[in-house]
Amino acid sequence: MNAGEHRFFVLSGCSGGGKSALLSELADRGYATVEEPGRRIVRQEIDNGGTALPWRDPAAFAHRAVAMAQEDLQSAQAAKGPVFFDRGLVDAVAALEHATATPALEALCSPRPYNQMIFLAPPWPELFGQDTERRHDFVAAVAEYERLQRAFRSLGYKIVSLPRAPVRDRADFVVSMVAGEPGCVADHS
Repeated sequence: MNAGEHRFFVLSGCSGGGKSALLSELADRGYATVEEPGRRIVRQEIDNGGTALPWRDPAAFAHRAVAMAQEDLQSAQAAKGPVFFDRGLVDAVAALEHATATPALEALCSPRPYNQMIFLAPPWPELFGQDTERRHDFVAAVAEYERLQRAFRSLGYKIVSLPRAPVRDRADFVVSMVAGEPGCVADHS
C-alpha cells in the first residue's frame, strides 16, 4: 500500500465542472493542492511552441500528462495531511487509452495511488466554458466524464459526486467527507 493512498484525494470529472475553483478554495483553507497536469502542459506547450496539445497530438499530450501525474505523486509524499489533486494519474491514463486505444489502466494505476474515495464533478452546462487551455465542447466534456467514471470504477474507486453548489459549499462537503478518513486531519480553517 502506498503511504499516500489514504490522504491523497482526487477531484476529477467533467471538464469545466468547477474542479479548479474547488481546488483554489481548498488551497485558501490551507490544504496542500496539486494543479491539473493538463492545464500546466497546455501552458508550457503554447509558451514554447510545442505540439503536445490535446487538440493537436492527443497521444503526446497524454504521455506527458501521465509522466507529470507520476511526478506529482512523488512530490506530494512530502506534504503533511490531506493532499487534493485536480485530476491525476487515472485521468491521464484514461486520456492515454482514449488517444491510443491501448489498455493501460491496470498497468499504470495499480496499486491504487489515491484514496479510494474520488470526488467527481458532474457535467454542469452553466459552468462549462472554453478558453485557450480548454478548446473542446461540452459534448466532448461529457464523453470524457463518462470515460472517467468507467476508469475509476474499473479500478475499484468509490465515486462521490460533487454537489452542484457554490464553491464554498462544495469545499465544506469535501472537507466533511475527508474528515472521516484514516490519517486525515480535515479542518484547516
